[in-house]
Amino acid sequence: MLVKVYGSAVFGVEATTITVEVHMDKGIGYHLVGLPDSAIKESSFRIAAALKNNGLSLPGKRITINMAPADLRKEGSAYDLPLAMGILVGSDQIKAPNIEDYIIMGELSLDGSLQPIRGALPIAIKAKEEGYKGFFLPIQNVKEAAIVAGLDVYGVENVQDVINFFSGKGNLEPTVIDTRAEFYKTLDFPEFDFSDVRGQESIKRCMEIAAAGGHNIILIGPPGAGKTMLAKRLPSILPPMTLREALETTKIHSVAGKLKEVGLMNQRPFRSPHHTISNVALVGGGSYPQPGEISMAHNGVLFLDELPEFKRDVLEVMRQPLEDREVTISRAKFTVTYPSSFMLVASMNPSPSGFFNDPSMPNTSSPHEMQRYLSKISGPLLDRIDIHIEVTPVPFEKLSDDRKAESSVEIRKRVTAAREIQTARFEEMENIHYNAQMSSKLIREYCALDDQSKELLKMAMERLNLSARAYDRILKVARTIADLDAAPTVISQHIAEAIQYRSLDRDGWLG
Repeated sequence: MLVKVYGSAVFGVEATTITVEVHMDKGIGYHLVGLPDSAIKESSFRIAAALKNNGLSLPGKRITINMAPADLRKEGSAYDLPLAMGILVGSDQIKAPNIEDYIIMGELSLDGSLQPIRGALPIAIKAKEEGYKGFFLPIQNVKEAAIVAGLDVYGVENVQDVINFFSGKGNLEPTVIDTRAEFYKTLDFPEFDFSDVRGQESIKRCMEIAAAGGHNIILIGPPGAGKTMLAKRLPSILPPMTLREALETTKIHSVAGKLKEVGLMNQRPFRSPHHTISNVALVGGGSYPQPGEISMAHNGVLFLDELPEFKRDVLEVMRQPLEDREVTISRAKFTVTYPSSFMLVASMNPSPSGFFNDPSMPNTSSPHEMQRYLSKISGPLLDRIDIHIEVTPVPFEKLSDDRKAESSVEIRKRVTAAREIQTARFEEMENIHYNAQMSSKLIREYCALDDQSKELLKMAMERLNLSARAYDRILKVARTIADLDAAPTVISQHIAEAIQYRSLDRDGWLG
């Protein structure tokens, strides 16, 4: 007897339907084919124990199971449940005439209970596309899969629940989630709020500009100046995610297995990897590719604290994803692409001792040590960071001031208004949504300068010895400042403010 049960495999952020074919014949044996990995090969022991503990058994026959397409590598323990159901139907222990209408996934424990799986959301999306009636999966993953409308999603705790459903004994109901209601649950009281920050008004302004234009930013200052505190509060002033962005972000976190009983993500991610991170952990990959930190930060913020402490080769692999806003990982037999459109926020000390340019502390680093320290950050990487700002320690008078600073909610209103101007400006362009993504051609079109502004920019570049790469960056940032002012054109005061935000391009910083 031949039975077909359907499961799914996830490659990148997309799912591929897998057909589990179970054939029973005379004899004794258990043969599993179709490029399964070790976790799938071990499934026979888990299935045998789970069935035994639920009053069923692994039949004493020759069982041949093929996982089609047979040339596609399958990995993970999430195929336990479809394999078990195929064996039960194939051996006539249960009747399930409509089992082919469903996608079934789940890892079995020895008592028959189910453990969570990865990639439930992309699997549910694929099941809906291919016209399946429903999707059985562990109850821990049901919220993320139930986001997909038009598909019956059943969260199950035990293999017995699935058996009862197909036998007509159970009263298993599909989980229904109002996706729009989940999405519009906004947090107007963020955990990290700019109202907690004393002083640092110029830095807050800088963060507002970065958020409004999607600009990458680097904060330079001595230890204890508040760089990390400010960076952690940046997501609280970013515009709310659109429904499309929320689905994209949730899909990536689902593939990585990081959702933990959460439905649709409606808050922008904030990722802060340690400086000992490897290339693969940052950009993604591995023998079975998984998304890295830059993809986990998609539509959110990637914070690299103490930037020069990261290995240079780790920082260099970010150059292409920063430009293309996606990362492609190629292996001998397949290629996967993960989205990685994020805001890079970096912080660094100005010298190894940390106190260069601090008048109250002696500079204990030699020029050679400083040059070696700063040279860890390459020019091409700095070229992709629009805003450089120096952070100075807050004086005691401002630290002890009891007055409440402006809240993140108030700043976010201005940021959102500026983003709406940019959305309207770039609405006919497919991959450009905000100022930081403008090409040189678009900069010339939307950042046209009058004679006064040109003269000011020319004088600044000559006097401050600004590098050529600073020119386009200043124009992009000036365009964002103009959008915050709701100004149709860039004028000299916008250029003057943007010039202040290029500290590392000034002669003397990087030699």
